[in-house]
Amino acid sequence: MNILIKPIITEKATNDAELNNRYGFVVNPKANKVEIKKAVESIYGVSVTKVRTMNIRPDRRVRYTKSGIQTGKTNAYKKAIVQVAEGDTIDFYSNI
Repeated sequence: MNILIKPIITEKATNDAELNNRYGFVVNPKANKVEIKKAVESIYGVSVTKVRTMNIRPDRRVRYTKSGIQTGKTNAYKKAIVQVAEGDTIDFYSNI
């Protein structure tokens, strides 16, 4: 089971990483905090102090068009905010 799907690189997440050593990841919905901690430590070689997880619900949309009402939704996913130890950093841009 692939636990880490992709890192979250937004303005808010980047600011949180610079100020508080917290990094965001989109993770497998069935992964727990212990598995996420082990995956981040093994892939990036840092020591993790805290893991916070949240399930993001799908956003539902309704559009009124000429052909009728169109309904849709986005995908639901699980997000993890990982805090690493003081002095450790994760560089997402190293392999570009």
